[in-house]
Amino acid sequence: MTREEAEAFLTECGKVADAAFPLFEAALACAVHDNPDRDADVAMAVANEGAGQLAERLRTESPEEALAEAMAGDLRLQGDLMTFDHPDNADVIAMAERRKGIPVALGVYYLHAARRCELEVWGVDFPGHFLLRIETREGPLALDPFSEGRVVLPSELSRRALRSGLTPDVAGRLDLLMAPTSDRSVLIRLQNNIFARAQAAKDWPRAERSALRRALLNPDDHRPWLDVAAAREGQGALAGALQALGQAQILDGGATIAARAARERMRLRLN
Repeated sequence: MTREEAEAFLTECGKVADAAFPLFEAALACAVHDNPDRDADVAMAVANEGAGQLAERLRTESPEEALAEAMAGDLRLQGDLMTFDHPDNADVIAMAERRKGIPVALGVYYLHAARRCELEVWGVDFPGHFLLRIETREGPLALDPFSEGRVVLPSELSRRALRSGLTPDVAGRLDLLMAPTSDRSVLIRLQNNIFARAQAAKDWPRAERSALRRALLNPDDHRPWLDVAAAREGQGALAGALQALGQAQILDGGATIAARAARERMRLRLN
Protein backbone atom coordinates (compact mmCIF):
# COMPACT_ATOMS: atom_id res chain seq x y z
CA MET A 1 0.00 0.00 0.00
CA THR A 2 1.31 3.44 -0.94
CA ARG A 3 0.76 6.62 1.06
CA GLU A 4 -1.78 7.74 -1.55
CA GLU A 5 -3.66 4.44 -1.30
CA ALA A 6 -3.66 4.68 2.48
CA GLU A 7 -5.06 8.20 2.30
CA ALA A 8 -7.80 7.04 -0.08
CA PHE A 9 -8.71 4.17 2.27
CA LEU A 10 -8.89 6.49 5.26
CA THR A 11 -11.13 8.81 3.27
CA GLU A 12 -13.53 5.91 2.73
CA CYS A 13 -13.32 5.01 6.43
CA GLY A 14 -14.44 8.52 7.24
CA LYS A 15 -17.68 7.89 5.36
CA VAL A 16 -18.77 4.66 7.09
CA ALA A 17 -20.97 4.44 10.17
CA ASP A 18 -19.29 3.83 13.53
CA ALA A 19 -20.75 0.32 13.71
CA ALA A 20 -18.97 -0.66 10.49
CA PHE A 21 -15.68 1.11 11.18
CA PRO A 22 -12.73 -1.23 10.36
CA LEU A 23 -10.49 -0.40 13.32
CA PHE A 24 -7.40 -2.51 12.71
CA GLU A 25 -7.38 -2.05 8.95
CA ALA A 26 -7.71 1.71 9.42
CA ALA A 27 -4.92 1.67 12.03
CA LEU A 28 -2.69 -0.15 9.55
CA ALA A 29 -3.52 2.43 6.88
CA CYS A 30 -2.59 5.19 9.33
CA ALA A 31 0.77 3.55 9.99
CA VAL A 32 1.42 3.13 6.25
CA HIS A 33 0.42 6.74 5.65
CA ASP A 34 3.00 7.80 8.21
CA ASN A 35 5.74 5.61 6.75
CA PRO A 36 4.90 3.56 3.64
CA ASP A 37 8.28 1.81 3.39
CA ARG A 38 7.20 -1.16 5.52
CA ASP A 39 5.31 -4.44 5.28
CA ALA A 40 1.86 -4.06 6.85
CA ASP A 41 1.20 -7.80 6.43
CA VAL A 42 3.46 -8.52 9.41
CA ALA A 43 1.22 -6.51 11.72
CA MET A 44 -1.92 -8.12 10.34
CA ALA A 45 -0.41 -11.56 10.90
CA VAL A 46 0.31 -10.72 14.55
CA ALA A 47 -3.20 -9.37 15.03
CA ASN A 48 -4.76 -12.47 13.50
CA GLU A 49 -2.53 -14.68 15.65
CA GLY A 50 -3.89 -12.88 18.69
CA ALA A 51 -7.45 -13.53 17.59
CA GLY A 52 -6.65 -17.22 17.13
CA GLN A 53 -5.02 -17.51 20.54
CA LEU A 54 -7.97 -15.75 22.15
CA ALA A 55 -10.44 -18.13 20.52
CA GLU A 56 -8.52 -21.09 21.95
CA ARG A 57 -8.33 -19.63 25.44
CA LEU A 58 -12.03 -18.81 25.51
CA ARG A 59 -12.72 -22.55 25.53
CA THR A 60 -11.50 -22.82 29.12
CA GLU A 61 -10.99 -19.30 30.50
CA SER A 62 -13.20 -16.34 31.36
CA PRO A 63 -13.34 -13.54 28.75
CA GLU A 64 -11.20 -11.12 30.75
CA GLU A 65 -8.57 -13.77 31.56
CA ALA A 66 -8.50 -15.11 28.02
CA LEU A 67 -8.08 -11.65 26.49
CA ALA A 68 -5.25 -10.67 28.84
CA GLU A 69 -3.41 -13.98 28.44
CA ALA A 70 -3.76 -14.04 24.64
CA MET A 71 -2.50 -10.49 24.20
CA ALA A 72 0.08 -10.14 26.97
CA GLY A 73 1.04 -13.80 27.32
CA ASP A 74 0.85 -15.36 23.87
CA LEU A 75 1.57 -12.21 21.83
CA ARG A 76 3.85 -10.67 24.50
CA LEU A 77 2.29 -7.23 24.04
CA GLN A 78 3.18 -4.93 26.90
CA GLY A 79 3.50 -1.30 27.84
CA ASP A 80 6.83 0.38 27.17
CA LEU A 81 7.89 1.75 30.55
CA MET A 82 11.51 2.49 29.66
CA THR A 83 11.09 4.44 26.42
CA PHE A 84 7.45 5.54 26.67
CA ASP A 85 7.85 8.52 24.31
CA HIS A 86 9.47 6.53 21.50
CA PRO A 87 7.53 7.21 18.26
CA ASP A 88 7.27 3.50 17.49
CA ASN A 89 5.07 3.01 20.57
CA ALA A 90 2.18 4.65 18.73
CA ASP A 91 2.66 2.73 15.46
CA VAL A 92 0.86 -0.60 15.05
CA ILE A 93 3.33 -1.87 12.43
CA ALA A 94 6.38 -1.12 14.57
CA MET A 95 4.63 -2.71 17.53
CA ALA A 96 4.36 -5.99 15.66
CA GLU A 97 8.15 -6.22 15.87
CA ARG A 98 8.79 -4.56 19.23
CA ARG A 99 5.71 -5.98 21.04
CA LYS A 100 5.66 -2.77 23.09
CA GLY A 101 3.54 0.36 22.93
CA ILE A 102 1.40 2.99 24.60
CA PRO A 103 -2.05 2.09 26.00
CA VAL A 104 -4.21 3.15 23.06
CA ALA A 105 -1.98 1.50 20.44
CA LEU A 106 -1.96 -1.74 22.44
CA GLY A 107 -5.72 -1.38 22.76
CA VAL A 108 -6.09 -1.56 18.98
CA TYR A 109 -4.70 -5.11 19.04
CA TYR A 110 -6.92 -6.07 21.99
CA LEU A 111 -10.02 -4.72 20.27
CA HIS A 112 -9.23 -6.47 17.00
CA ALA A 113 -8.97 -9.85 18.71
CA ALA A 114 -12.09 -9.21 20.77
CA ARG A 115 -14.11 -8.25 17.68
CA ARG A 116 -12.99 -11.41 15.87
CA CYS A 117 -14.14 -13.53 18.82
CA GLU A 118 -17.40 -11.60 19.28
CA LEU A 119 -16.55 -10.37 22.77
CA GLU A 120 -18.15 -7.16 23.98
CA VAL A 121 -15.06 -5.03 24.48
CA TRP A 122 -14.85 -1.27 23.96
CA GLY A 123 -12.34 1.46 24.34
CA VAL A 124 -12.70 3.79 27.30
CA ASP A 125 -11.59 7.38 26.72
CA PHE A 126 -10.22 7.66 30.24
CA PRO A 127 -8.31 10.90 30.94
CA GLY A 128 -4.56 10.46 30.68
CA HIS A 129 -4.60 6.69 30.23
CA PHE A 130 -6.59 4.66 27.70
CA LEU A 131 -8.47 1.67 29.11
CA LEU A 132 -10.75 -1.10 27.88
CA ARG A 133 -14.21 -2.11 29.03
CA ILE A 134 -15.22 -5.77 28.80
CA GLU A 135 -18.69 -7.09 29.53
CA THR A 136 -18.78 -10.17 31.78
CA ARG A 137 -21.48 -12.15 33.57
CA GLU A 138 -20.68 -10.19 36.72
CA GLY A 139 -20.91 -6.86 34.92
CA PRO A 140 -18.44 -4.59 33.12
CA LEU A 141 -14.76 -4.65 34.05
CA ALA A 142 -12.00 -2.19 33.22
CA LEU A 143 -8.80 -3.63 31.72
CA ASP A 144 -5.46 -1.89 31.32
CA PRO A 145 -3.70 -2.98 28.10
CA PHE A 146 -0.54 -1.16 29.22
CA SER A 147 -0.33 -3.40 32.32
CA GLU A 148 -0.75 -6.75 30.56
CA GLY A 149 -4.52 -6.47 30.42
CA ARG A 150 -5.02 -6.63 34.19
CA VAL A 151 -8.33 -5.68 35.76
CA VAL A 152 -8.49 -2.15 37.20
CA LEU A 153 -10.62 -2.09 40.34
CA PRO A 154 -13.30 0.60 40.79
CA SER A 155 -11.40 2.15 43.68
CA GLU A 156 -8.30 2.49 41.51
CA LEU A 157 -10.35 3.99 38.69
CA SER A 158 -11.58 6.67 41.07
CA ARG A 159 -8.05 7.36 42.32
CA ARG A 160 -6.77 7.71 38.77
CA ALA A 161 -9.66 10.02 37.90
CA LEU A 162 -8.90 12.26 40.87
CA ARG A 163 -5.20 12.39 39.95
CA SER A 164 -6.14 13.42 36.41
CA GLY A 165 -8.01 16.43 37.75
CA LEU A 166 -11.62 15.24 37.66
CA THR A 167 -13.87 16.44 40.45
CA PRO A 168 -14.83 14.00 43.24
CA ASP A 169 -18.45 13.79 42.10
CA VAL A 170 -17.33 12.67 38.63
CA ALA A 171 -14.50 10.45 39.92
CA GLY A 172 -17.03 8.43 41.90
CA ARG A 173 -19.26 7.75 38.90
CA LEU A 174 -18.20 4.45 37.37
CA ASP A 175 -20.85 4.81 34.66
CA LEU A 176 -19.00 7.93 33.47
CA LEU A 177 -15.48 6.64 34.01
CA MET A 178 -16.20 3.44 32.07
CA ALA A 179 -18.37 4.89 29.33
CA PRO A 180 -17.56 3.04 26.08
CA THR A 181 -16.28 4.97 23.09
CA SER A 182 -16.39 4.10 19.39
CA ASP A 183 -13.58 2.37 17.52
CA ARG A 184 -13.28 5.51 15.37
CA SER A 185 -12.66 7.56 18.53
CA VAL A 186 -9.99 5.07 19.62
CA LEU A 187 -8.05 5.56 16.40
CA ILE A 188 -8.49 9.33 16.52
CA ARG A 189 -7.10 9.33 20.06
CA LEU A 190 -4.07 7.46 18.76
CA GLN A 191 -3.56 10.07 16.03
CA ASN A 192 -3.94 12.84 18.61
CA ASN A 193 -1.17 11.20 20.59
CA ILE A 194 1.08 11.06 17.54
CA PHE A 195 0.36 14.71 16.77
CA ALA A 196 1.20 15.82 20.31
CA ARG A 197 4.50 13.93 20.28
CA ALA A 198 5.46 15.22 16.83
CA GLN A 199 4.52 18.77 17.76
CA ALA A 200 6.64 18.61 20.92
CA ALA A 201 9.58 17.37 18.83
CA LYS A 202 8.87 20.00 16.15
CA ASP A 203 8.57 17.19 13.62
CA TRP A 204 6.11 19.21 11.58
CA PRO A 205 5.76 16.83 8.59
CA ARG A 206 4.73 13.99 10.91
CA ALA A 207 2.45 16.32 12.84
CA GLU A 208 0.76 17.36 9.60
CA ARG A 209 0.24 13.75 8.50
CA SER A 210 -1.34 12.75 11.82
CA ALA A 211 -3.64 15.78 11.83
CA LEU A 212 -4.66 15.08 8.24
CA ARG A 213 -5.53 11.49 9.17
CA ARG A 214 -7.82 12.76 11.92
CA ALA A 215 -9.49 15.04 9.39
CA LEU A 216 -10.07 12.11 7.04
CA LEU A 217 -11.37 9.79 9.78
CA ASN A 218 -13.85 12.38 11.07
CA PRO A 219 -14.60 14.67 8.12
CA ASP A 220 -17.22 16.74 9.99
CA ASP A 221 -14.77 17.93 12.65
CA HIS A 222 -13.06 21.26 12.01
CA ARG A 223 -10.42 20.86 14.74
CA PRO A 224 -7.99 18.60 12.85
CA TRP A 225 -7.72 21.24 10.14
CA LEU A 226 -6.55 23.78 12.71
CA ASP A 227 -3.76 21.35 13.62
CA VAL A 228 -2.97 20.79 9.93
CA ALA A 229 -2.64 24.54 9.59
CA ALA A 230 -0.34 24.78 12.61
CA ALA A 231 1.88 21.99 11.28
CA ARG A 232 2.08 23.56 7.84
CA GLU A 233 2.93 26.92 9.36
CA GLY A 234 5.70 25.18 11.30
CA GLN A 235 7.14 24.04 7.98
CA GLY A 236 6.82 27.49 6.44
CA ALA A 237 4.08 26.30 4.07
CA LEU A 238 1.91 29.35 4.66
CA ALA A 239 -0.30 28.97 1.60
CA GLY A 240 -1.13 25.41 2.64
CA ALA A 241 -1.80 26.56 6.20
CA LEU A 242 -4.16 29.19 4.85
CA GLN A 243 -6.00 26.54 2.86
CA ALA A 244 -6.39 24.34 5.96
CA LEU A 245 -7.76 27.25 7.98
CA GLY A 246 -10.26 27.90 5.24
CA GLN A 247 -11.41 24.28 5.48
CA ALA A 248 -11.85 24.67 9.24
CA GLN A 249 -14.04 27.72 8.67
CA ILE A 250 -16.19 25.87 6.17
CA LEU A 251 -16.81 23.00 8.58
CA ASP A 252 -17.59 25.01 11.71
CA GLY A 253 -18.59 28.63 12.04
CA GLY A 254 -17.55 28.46 15.68
CA ALA A 255 -13.97 28.25 14.51
CA THR A 256 -14.36 31.30 12.31
CA ILE A 257 -13.01 33.93 14.69
CA ALA A 258 -9.87 32.04 15.66
CA ALA A 259 -9.28 30.82 12.12
CA ARG A 260 -9.82 34.30 10.68
CA ALA A 261 -7.26 35.78 13.06
CA ALA A 262 -4.75 33.08 12.13
CA ARG A 263 -5.44 33.56 8.44
CA GLU A 264 -4.88 37.31 8.68
CA ARG A 265 -1.63 36.71 10.55
CA MET A 266 -0.42 34.38 7.81
CA ARG A 267 -1.57 36.70 5.03
CA LEU A 268 0.65 39.39 6.51
CA ARG A 269 3.57 36.95 6.46
CA LEU A 270 2.81 36.07 2.83
CA ASN A 271 2.80 39.72 1.66
